[in-house]
Amino acid sequence: MSDDLYSVEQVADLLDLHVRTVRGYIRAGRLRAVRIGKQYRIARADLDALTGRPAPPAGAPALEVSSIVQVDGVDRAAADRLATLVLAGVNTGHDPARPLRVQTVHDEERHRMKIVILGDAAATADLLHLVDAVLRGDNGLLRQEVPGA
Repeated sequence: MSDDLYSVEQVADLLDLHVRTVRGYIRAGRLRAVRIGKQYRIARADLDALTGRPAPPAGAPALEVSSIVQVDGVDRAAADRLATLVLAGVNTGHDPARPLRVQTVHDEERHRMKIVILGDAAATADLLHLVDAVLRGDNGLLRQEVPGA
């Protein structure tokens, strides 16, 4: 466990929040802090407890990618198959310290699917390559036709 102490401003920068939001978390008891003089200091362990994941080291660049993939012309069954494939790809072979967060949404009226991906750049690129291979490949996965079956 590290003894790093962060100011309210540093926590706000790390979490991409407004300073007032961080102070509100402290007042509400969601974020533990120690008052030193007129300022609060937040221990790294308390920041980790709030976010559910380790805070990036102070001064280290934090890199997170957000991507939205739109797939047109998919029905509900194809969207379900693609979502299952994407979620299986997310849950295999990546660093658990830097998990990908994925959300899929299907619009039945427009036959459109959106895949929202947040996380590590390399893992996001791998997932996008997987989606591209499935969508561009003539494998029949989206049409529920498996070659050779």
